[in-house]
Amino acid sequence: MQEKKNPKNIKENIVRSPIFSMLNEEQLDILQQNYHEVKFRPGETIFKQGMAMTHIALITEGMVKIYIEGINNRNLILRMSRPITMIGGPGFFTDYKHHVSAMAIEETTGWFIDVNTVTEIIKQNKDFAISVLKWANIHTALNFVKFIELTQKGMHGRIAGALLYLQNEVFKGREEGIHINRQDLADLTAMSKESAIRILKELKDENIISVEGSSIVLNDVDKLARISLNG
Repeated sequence: MQEKKNPKNIKENIVRSPIFSMLNEEQLDILQQNYHEVKFRPGETIFKQGMAMTHIALITEGMVKIYIEGINNRNLILRMSRPITMIGGPGFFTDYKHHVSAMAIEETTGWFIDVNTVTEIIKQNKDFAISVLKWANIHTALNFVKFIELTQKGMHGRIAGALLYLQNEVFKGREEGIHINRQDLADLTAMSKESAIRILKELKDENIISVEGSSIVLNDVDKLARISLNG
């Protein structure tokens, strides 16, 4: 992990975020003076569940996984996020604790903004406040969809749905396919690693997917969609 204070390009980059694009010049200047840029290697923790929430993170490069740490060292991945994404959680404006963990999956850069600074800007800028509220509500709604999938679909449907999510939302536009290790796929679908591996093999044997190491290519998206729907 490497930390760098206030690089000069914040204004040019932060407006890439639909949320922070609502800020005026004065508010961007405030951020310029009140944030740190941190670079993470794969596997490094960005936030830890239970830690005090002192900062909001804006992911500007790389990819992270957001997950709940459960019982007996089992995790549930809620989503994987790419730039440009804000990471905070329900602790903001409540108990100021992190209720999820975040970890870098690949080389990742995050901008850490003090929560007091964000709070002050929210008070000043109603459009920014609405954007933050919208961001929180979107992720709440996505969690509802995920919980339905995990509780009302069989394992084949969960794996199929996860593969479609990864291709359409996380790895979209990448010709080399999906890259995910088996434990993360298991944590994304709330099943054991052994079960995830078994179902991947079945899908591979039916030529629905191709697998090479950690790379997965979807050969028959329509069939996967049917499995996801009926699984």
